[in-house]
Amino acid sequence: MSDTSIRPRRPAVRSLPLVAPLRLARPSDMWFKPALSVVVATAVPDLALLALDRLDLVMYTMAGSLCALYGHNLPYARRARAVAGVVVSMAIGLAISLVAASLTGSTAVLIAVGALLAAGQKTLCDATRIGPPGPVIFTFVTSAALFAPQHLGQVPGHLALTLAAGVVSWLVAVGPAAVRREGPERRATARALDAAAAYAADPGHRTRHAAAAAVHAAWQTLLAAGRPTPVRRALERLVVHAEAALVGGALGDSPAAPASGVAPASVPAPASVPGPASGADPGRLRAWARQTRARGPVPTPPPAPGTSAELFGIDAERAARRTGSRRDARRALLRSLAPGSPLLPIGARALIGCALAGYVSQAVGVGRPYWAIVTAASLYQANVTLSWNRALQRTLGNLLGVLVFAAVLPVSRTGPLALIGFCLFFGFAAEALITRNYWLGSIAVTPMALLVLEFGGTHPAGELIGDRVLDTVIGAAMGMLAAVLVTNRRAAGRLERALAATEQARAHAVHALAAPRPTPADLDAARRRLTGSLVELREADDTAAGEWWQRALPQEQVLAAEQAGHRTLAATATRQGLIAPAQENGAV
Repeated sequence: MSDTSIRPRRPAVRSLPLVAPLRLARPSDMWFKPALSVVVATAVPDLALLALDRLDLVMYTMAGSLCALYGHNLPYARRARAVAGVVVSMAIGLAISLVAASLTGSTAVLIAVGALLAAGQKTLCDATRIGPPGPVIFTFVTSAALFAPQHLGQVPGHLALTLAAGVVSWLVAVGPAAVRREGPERRATARALDAAAAYAADPGHRTRHAAAAAVHAAWQTLLAAGRPTPVRRALERLVVHAEAALVGGALGDSPAAPASGVAPASVPAPASVPGPASGADPGRLRAWARQTRARGPVPTPPPAPGTSAELFGIDAERAARRTGSRRDARRALLRSLAPGSPLLPIGARALIGCALAGYVSQAVGVGRPYWAIVTAASLYQANVTLSWNRALQRTLGNLLGVLVFAAVLPVSRTGPLALIGFCLFFGFAAEALITRNYWLGSIAVTPMALLVLEFGGTHPAGELIGDRVLDTVIGAAMGMLAAVLVTNRRAAGRLERALAATEQARAHAVHALAAPRPTPADLDAARRRLTGSLVELREADDTAAGEWWQRALPQEQVLAAEQAGHRTLAATATRQGLIAPAQENGAV
């Protein structure tokens, strides 16, 4: 590949897509878990309040019930801590909103508090990588509470309701561990097998990155799952096979030489590495994935060549992570919030965009402009292009959702059970649809959010619908305005750091390969570190490519680092014996 074949990309003002963001995707393989969890976590406190004839307090229990949406991708040991943290964080944010609402009736002040909360919630959720649904649930709850009538003496009781509902959410989130304690690990392993099969069947840059990310996520899940069990041992062996399929094709879809000055001789040549089609059986990988997801026993493939009983020292790595994981997590959080972090410009966008949305909504006559704040807060993704996609999705979904609300409102007012039933139905539908596309899920979220207001008393339908449409348009417009005006030049800096980290991880792997007698544990640790750095490099590059107003990106160096990194992964697998026997017997 010549130096002139790739030019550095210079993201600037560019055309934004209109159709692609609205296309439907395949549903998530676990959409039903958050959907069922939020229904159960909401039904229990709602029915209890119905029995006490205090449905006017549903807003406070709803804050705790929505915590059941979090943590479903995490193994249960980590999920228990994560959901507990979500409940506590929700209570803290709600306390700030309730106290502010009880101390002042100034809409301008409340908008400022809401914008500050939204920016802080966005930054913290991104820093902790809590995952979907991210900060939008926090912002929805705290912004709505800012404009609810409140007295200071009521705050402790309302927070107690939130914490009680949060306990129910925690039990719902971790309860399945008693039935299928390795469920999250099984799903992560199945995703890795499916992604490896897709790469083996159709090798290319996109499928290779997807497979690398899925394999990396599976290892992270298994490492965080707790003590090893027979099922987890079998899952580890399956992930080794998925990884062998990935690295076995590393040379099959790459140019013969890197595009930069990386010397191919620095990595031992994996001459025996087969191409993806010859070295991996996509059908077998997919069959293993189906069996792994099912409720039956985990498939027991033959040990990957060179795999020791300890799986290359994974137990030692798990023990090291257990002793230092919390300390490392705190350090990573502090780095994410330190000056120079690429997360801070996104937080600044949220602050400015939410404030603009709230004040413009107030200026045009909306009495409680919290939905404008929530709409603006929901837009902010990793870059401007993704934020634009979310703005389109949110606007379309909300406008269609308002029509659905208008249709069901008369029926919901026939009795409290009808109102509860509709809220539960739309909560389930939102989670069932949102993984196909955000706008589709928003069609269900919007009527649910509006129906929650009905628990506190009926409101004129025309006023509710008019305010919601106006707030949606204002929130989307002001949110995008802030996204465009607040630059994030640090995205390029993140890419440069990821590039340097990848080169360091590759150098470490090359050093391990060059040792006269490298141990399997050293080679495997080096390979996992390099895989993680390649995943981060691709994410950083994709993020920077969709950002406006920044310097040219080192695209040539990124592609060269990816090519060299995958060659090194293949070399480590060859040295460990993960690939060559697959050529001999046709197995993965």
